[in-house]
Amino acid sequence: ALAPNTFMTSFQSRLGKTPWIKPYTDQALIELREKNIKNLIVFSPSFTADCLETLEELGIELKKDWLELGGTSLSVLPCLNTNPLWIDALSMLVAPGDRMAE
Repeated sequence: ALAPNTFMTSFQSRLGKTPWIKPYTDQALIELREKNIKNLIVFSPSFTADCLETLEELGIELKKDWLELGGTSLSVLPCLNTNPLWIDALSMLVAPGDRMAE
């Protein structure tokens, strides 16, 4: 379990000027640096597979922004992708009868 005050939730996706769920990730980076946080681990719990948002927006753009703000490191945890436990759980959701027969 994560200790209190060692994590936060922010929201990455925004399109144009339409308001989105806050806090925005890019603004959260500034707040974290103001608290002298230097190292981040980022993950996207709503994504089950890595995509442009996780690979490019977080892994490249967000990391670049973080380093420019004076952060030391930003690591992006991979999504579930092809993890065997995820594949087994997904297959049970998609075809529960087929899996139960095994």
